[in-house]
Parts: sequence; C-alpha cells; structure tokens
Amino acid sequence: MQHHYSTLLDIPNSLALPTVICLDAFGTLFGVRGSVGHIYSEIAGKYGVKCLPDLLNKYFYSAFQNSTPCIFPGVPTSDIPAHEYQWWREINRQTFTAVGAIEQFEDFDLFFQDLYRYFATAAAWEIYPDVIPALSQWQQSGVKLAIISNFDSRLHTVLEVLELAPYFSTVTISTEVSAAKPQLEIFTAALAKHRCPPQSAWHIGDSLEDDYLGAGKAGLTAIWLNRS
Repeated sequence: MQHHYSTLLDIPNSLALPTVICLDAFGTLFGVRGSVGHIYSEIAGKYGVKCLPDLLNKYFYSAFQNSTPCIFPGVPTSDIPAHEYQWWREINRQTFTAVGAIEQFEDFDLFFQDLYRYFATAAAWEIYPDVIPALSQWQQSGVKLAIISNFDSRLHTVLEVLELAPYFSTVTISTEVSAAKPQLEIFTAALAKHRCPPQSAWHIGDSLEDDYLGAGKAGLTAIWLNRS
C-alpha cells in the first residue's frame, strides 16, 4: 500500500496510529523563507558582492546534490560541528565560484560565518501551515514524535527558535550517528531511543529516496509527503 499525501493533515484518520511517528525536518516541517538564493544574495550584498538570486539558487542545489553526504565517521563528537561548518563552507565556495563571484569577496570566511549563523535563526525558515495542527493532534493522541534528519547540528537550535522542540521526544541527526538517510543505520538508531520495533513506527518525509524508500527498506511504515 502506497502512502502518498500532500500535507500532514491529509493522512487519513483510518490509518491506525503507531507507537512512534518519525518525521524528516527540512522540507517536511519547515522550509527556507523565500529561497536559498535570495538569502545568499542578500547577505553577500552586505559584503559588496552582487549576485542574481536565481543563479545562486541553481548553483547551490547543484553543489549540494553533487556533494558527499554530510557525515564524518570516526570523528569525535566534539569535533563534528567544525566538520559540518567546513562541509557547508565548501558548498558555498563552489556556489559562488560557479556564478563567478568568489573573487569579489574581500573576506569570504567572514561572509560565510555570517551566513552560517543566519541559518540557525528563525528568520531563515518558515513552518508549513499543516505542521502545528498535525503535531498537536498526534501528541494529544499519546503518540511519541521523533525527528530523523540529514540536517546538521544546528537543527537543535532551529527547532528551539521555531518552537517545535517541545513536540519531539528525540532528534536523530545524520552527523551524530555517522549515517544518512536512506541508510538503514540512521533509522535503527532513532528507533533504538524509543525501544520501538520498525513495524510499530511511521516515518514521514518529503524525499522519495531518503524518506519513503529508505524508511520502507528499514521496515517502518513509510509516508511520502509530496509538497510539490
């Protein structure tokens, strides 16, 4: 049976609730306010660098999709944030190089520090309108809620500033378990926190490959949230 919906509120009440509902974060709970390209362009403008938002958006997603997963096996937990920072710096360096603007920066590192911090603030994100009603309904039903995300460590801060953190019992991030969706290990790590077998859990996310196919292979009831 395929579970494919456009919003969280479209999931029918006839679908028996599980013990744990796991959700993806970016693209499922919240999205970028405006676009990545517009934010990059605006912040770059403060440093005297002018770029077209649409071009930045195009080349950002190209660099992001062609990058290696943001996981760092064998790296001590305390060093992970620094590795995440450098991983994103390289994505940004490739983006601004592709649009021919990298040489315009007097201090690219200072710009990137500003940009990186911005994406940990509420101003960068918007919660989808179906999210709070759905989370509230499930929480009131006694279901445990969890996040399984390929985001980085800033997700903890983002959930706090967006006031989403109180809904979730656990948050499992790829960099913290050295595995990224659709790998089996990240789903296993998340469910272990609840001592919940896969057949007693849902996973909901917007990525067909990472969320729907990944969770399905891991034995969870997979629900694809196709917001497009």
